[in-house]
Amino acid sequence: MDFYMNIIPPTATAQMKKVRVVNGKPMFYEPEKVKAAKKLLIRGLIRHAPFEPMEGPLALKVEWRFPKGKSHKDGEWRITRPDTDNLQKLLKDCMTYCGFWKDDAQVVKEEVEKLWADQPGLHITITRLEAKKYG
Repeated sequence: MDFYMNIIPPTATAQMKKVRVVNGKPMFYEPEKVKAAKKLLIRGLIRHAPFEPMEGPLALKVEWRFPKGKSHKDGEWRITRPDTDNLQKLLKDCMTYCGFWKDDAQVVKEEVEKLWADQPGLHITITRLEAKKYG
């Protein structure tokens, strides 16, 4: 499966969750930026979701293409925050919600890139993998 989402990638990540104490107990919540990022991703992903969740081991490749400014070139690496692992966590949570797979633990191989681009968006490729046999 291979598709492109023509969106401006969100920079809010799952790591941005907040905590407050209510009646002496910690309560975790998502700030509005994280909620908005989830909505944006789910809206873009849902139209590409398979009819049935994929099974077995999967490989996931994602190109995060951020809109470039005057100081960057198309295709240049984005070496600033957010970190790729934090971006991927939110994306995979949204993909699980949309039914791409039953559990994002099925993703056993990942390739992630962050780039500055003339055409912002997310290019996502999911590949079913054969079971590895050792010995």
